Amino acid sequence: MNTGIQAPPGIWWKPAHRSEKVWVGIAFAWCMVLFAMMPLWHLKGEQNPAGLRYKVDPQRYMERTQEFITAYQVGEDNGIPVVAPPPGSEVYLVGMMWRWTPVLKLQKGATYRLHLSSMDVNHGFSLYPINANFQVVPGYDYGLKVTPTETGDLRIVCNEFCGIGHHMMVGRVIVEDSAAAPAVPAAPANGGAE
Repeated sequence: MNTGIQAPPGIWWKPAHRSEKVWVGIAFAWCMVLFAMMPLWHLKGEQNPAGLRYKVDPQRYMERTQEFITAYQVGEDNGIPVVAPPPGSEVYLVGMMWRWTPVLKLQKGATYRLHLSSMDVNHGFSLYPINANFQVVPGYDYGLKVTPTETGDLRIVCNEFCGIGHHMMVGRVIVEDSAAAPAVPAAPANGGAE
């Protein structure tokens, strides 16, 4: 039995073989390359969303979402309102056990400010099949500038386990050509913001 003071038996103090030194050197050099690339990926990689996150009262956020739905609703999909906001508007989406509301009908090539928040627990926003993933946290509003580039019927999947109905929490974003989009009423004077 050895103590911490006595050296263990073996040859651990002998120099490493040349091939071991080469592989340790290669691994260290690769780590340094990846470490140096992190600032470059952050600044030039275009994978980091340029959004704003700020605290919000969940009830006030839900009121803004309801105002948004009232202003731009064009139909329903299985009891969930479908909204078609005009280009350039503030778009509100809320996650709650176990649904996303409303269904968004956006125009291809138009720019919107998408606001995401949760009313109850953490949810994950994953826009399928596009690789867009965000953490949706109660009490926070995440504002993200979006410009749809392709038409289609996209799904919003919750990728953060949120309870027993988590597997059914699927929302929709419908992107249409601007010529196919229906006429919608004008935006409220304040854009629905506080």
